[in-house]
Amino acid sequence: MIRRVVLTFFGLGLIPLAPGTWGSAGALAGALLLREALVRGGRPGWFAPILGLLWVAACAACVGWGRWAIDRWGARSRKGHDPGCVVLDEAAGQWAALLGLPLASLSGPAIIGAYVGAFVLFRVLDILKPPPARRLERLPDGWGVLLDDLVCGLYVNVIGQIVLRAGAGG
Repeated sequence: MIRRVVLTFFGLGLIPLAPGTWGSAGALAGALLLREALVRGGRPGWFAPILGLLWVAACAACVGWGRWAIDRWGARSRKGHDPGCVVLDEAAGQWAALLGLPLASLSGPAIIGAYVGAFVLFRVLDILKPPPARRLERLPDGWGVLLDDLVCGLYVNVIGQIVLRAGAGG
């Protein structure tokens, strides 16, 4: 039961239309709520470490329970091993896109714009699977479930670093 709840990211992966998008949106909303709670609580410096711990836990669960998920739900395609209802990998990728971004100085529309931009770009790249994401998707078990999303999250993070730091004047 716990594996099902975690791997479907609290049931978001069970939504029949675009489950990966729902998983990414849930991860983004969770990160935004976490950031706002920590900012209001006077602990904005805790955001990156807590998000990092969530990211590590999501990655570990994907790898550790990946074989179980594939056996239970089957693979989405012959090329990839990623069952469609498993969206914890999308959450991990979305969080990778946000980790270490210079978000502390942003507020109001700028912070919303940064989050929405990271979400949209992550979804586009996750669908397109630029190299080496498509190849990594073919790895066995949980590694194939996870690593394609992490590559896309890393691409978004690099783009976000460039855009946000250039916008802040360096």
